[in-house]
Amino acid sequence: MNSLRTGILMAGLTGLFVAVGFLLGGMAGMLIAFVFAAGTNAFAYWNSDRIVLSMYGARPVDEQTAPKLVSIVRRLSEAAGLPMPRVCIVENEQPNAFATGRNPEHAAVCVTTGLLNRVSDEELAGVLAHELGHVKNRDTLTMTITATIAGAVSMLANFALFFGGRRNPLGILGVILISIMAPIAALLVQATISRTREFEADKAGAEITRHPLWLASALSHIDSAAEVTQNPEADSNPATAHMFIVNPLSGGGLSGLFSSHPPTEERIARLRAMANLPAKPTGPWG
Repeated sequence: MNSLRTGILMAGLTGLFVAVGFLLGGMAGMLIAFVFAAGTNAFAYWNSDRIVLSMYGARPVDEQTAPKLVSIVRRLSEAAGLPMPRVCIVENEQPNAFATGRNPEHAAVCVTTGLLNRVSDEELAGVLAHELGHVKNRDTLTMTITATIAGAVSMLANFALFFGGRRNPLGILGVILISIMAPIAALLVQATISRTREFEADKAGAEITRHPLWLASALSHIDSAAEVTQNPEADSNPATAHMFIVNPLSGGGLSGLFSSHPPTEERIARLRAMANLPAKPTGPWG
């Protein structure tokens, strides 16, 4: 199912490439865009994780540079029956995390310095288990390819706006239209990735730790902190927002409309239900 979903996403985004190419340069532009899209798809499959890690300045760590973090990831990976992923830290005050990689054998788990500074060891384990849940469910391939290609669609649309007027079959109005609609369409494709992916990763993470409340508490803390802490890299690359455990974008607008993250309150309620607790706690742990 994940392979089929990835294929559909890649086909849809390739179609956007072709449409922008047509409006940029007619049939010749469409052919060039198709070749470019095919190359981008292949490149994204093999290198999208490296692109995302580089985009956020993620630095790899090991037992010597981050012993506690790496030890937690190692124990959770063993509990989940997964290979040990690469572990990275992103210098960012916003508490957040994401996973990337085309399969469990080539996965990486990244956390921000803001997360490390704001959560307890148990909450950190809950977050890391969630990210390993994405790895176990093989969501990371879809997430990283979508981020890479959706960003490229937006870039090509901007190129069309500045350079596509002269040969565009529909004239400058068509260029303006596609320049506005193509990025929105790319966001819609991302939004079609079922929000149940986050619920499933929450469930998988809770099963890995056997403590659903660890993740529930972490989500409560980092969601409220993320709302008031900017993530400049994410704001500059909104196509990657769906990769994070909570929405990293500042402000509302389209970011809320097209968000692939379900409401944090609902996620917490489901985790509390797994722990047989009421959906609305009276304190941090009910």
